[in-house]
Amino acid sequence: MTSTERDLRAEAEAWLADDPDPATREELRAVLDSGNGGAELADRFAGPLRFGTAGLRGPLRAGPNGMNLAVVRAAAAGLVRRLADHEVEGPLVIGYDARHGSHAFAVETARVATGAGREALLLPRPLPTPVLAFAVRHHRAAAGVMVTASHNPPQDNGYKVYLGDGSQIVPPADVEIEQAIRAVGPLAEVPLGPPGQVLTEEIVQAYVDAAIGVVDAAVPRDLLVAYTPMHGVGRDVFVTTLEAAGYPAPFVVPAQAEPDADFPTVAFPNPEEPGATDLLLALARESGADIAIANDPDADRCAVAVPDGGDWRLLRGDEVGVLLADHLMRRGTQGRYATTIVSSSLLSRMCAARGLPYGETLTGFKWIVRAGDDLVYGYEEALGYCVAPSIVRDKDGITAALLVCELAAGLKAELKTLTDRLDELAERYGVHATDQLSVRVDDLADIALAMDTIRRRPPAALLDEPVTGVEDRLPESDVLILRAGTTRVVVRPSGTEPKLKAYLEVVEPVVGGDIRKARETAAASLVALRTETAAALGLR
Repeated sequence: MTSTERDLRAEAEAWLADDPDPATREELRAVLDSGNGGAELADRFAGPLRFGTAGLRGPLRAGPNGMNLAVVRAAAAGLVRRLADHEVEGPLVIGYDARHGSHAFAVETARVATGAGREALLLPRPLPTPVLAFAVRHHRAAAGVMVTASHNPPQDNGYKVYLGDGSQIVPPADVEIEQAIRAVGPLAEVPLGPPGQVLTEEIVQAYVDAAIGVVDAAVPRDLLVAYTPMHGVGRDVFVTTLEAAGYPAPFVVPAQAEPDADFPTVAFPNPEEPGATDLLLALARESGADIAIANDPDADRCAVAVPDGGDWRLLRGDEVGVLLADHLMRRGTQGRYATTIVSSSLLSRMCAARGLPYGETLTGFKWIVRAGDDLVYGYEEALGYCVAPSIVRDKDGITAALLVCELAAGLKAELKTLTDRLDELAERYGVHATDQLSVRVDDLADIALAMDTIRRRPPAALLDEPVTGVEDRLPESDVLILRAGTTRVVVRPSGTEPKLKAYLEVVEPVVGGDIRKARETAAASLVALRTETAAALGLR
């Protein structure tokens, strides 16, 4: 045995002795005793999970590089210490989804909070992330914790932290929490109190009542909706909200209606993934629905599908984003409209045409909701929409779906569809076609290599037009932006998954009212742009 292997085993033995969970102690002991778990042990102890886009996220397993009771206890202790150091008063509100371990992690967080002398309020049952974000401000909390891995695979879980204003953590709070976590001593010495106060269903009703206010009572309600919560926790809240707002009860995909931590009908419980919405689209065809809606498992994202050319197709996040923005603008909603550097540039043109303030931020809703105090709407292309910042200062798949329903019902009353409205926008502003090159990796070093490759040798031209701008956002953010004529490419690592992402946009003007030709030309250009971008990244 090498000295490195001995050190690793010693680290694992020390972790095992401090782990408060018998189940993960047994799991780690089995790895140690197997005699051939060197690589697995090295991975589990490669380093601690660190606060990323919105907190912690990782596989459920023993060791510092996983989600488990030990990591959660340390995270909770660090969070409450940071709140105490900054003299932030108020309770800690805690929510959780239906994933494996979520309830136990939520209760452990509550016990750490009460052990430190802080009131802990638990949501009454597995609920959507937007309900937790709402509850933080509703209860004037010091902070909030949502135990969820959102749309990650079933073997993952996560720990999402909100500040007292209901928004996700940003620097320096994330760094301060991280430092406080690393300063936590032996876990056995972390004081534990009672499991907090479980809130009643009144908090859910308060959210539903606020959400209903997003839609106009005078708009028609004749709309048939096919819906899936994708084995997550969105169904009850969405259906309750939709019916309370006056819409007919939706058709719900039976096989995906109940929460199921194993997500048995999908490879990845993310509406963006190929095949994830197959059952939803089948239900939409069979039921005669007008539109189809999917929430991801924690219901902070919203996907929309529409009839198109005799079949159904999913709208891109940018398409839904500009549809909702245009709808709010037509309603006369004044204020700032914001999106991210990786989303379509169409929103900026819409704001300029209407004389409305526009904001553009780094990726993530923790930045979008800080685009300005006058923010009234924000979206990102990854199916996230904040349609009512006064209710939820984060993406909210429930209120977004409700506003989509209002728009679709209003258009239906005019014998129009969402695709008709998209055509109107294209004719006015040009076809803004977007696509994404997404590469999932097993080794994060592959992402770093690809980013280094395109930084050292950026392409001289894109789609036969010279590259006129290369914007590198380092060290602020690991983002590279290329511009050439009416073409834009934004490259960045994912903040939540082991993926490299390149966001592609081509703008094609509509000549002589021929929208179909413009879309076909733009689509062909995107295919070519994908190939060129992959080559620039060193991908084959």
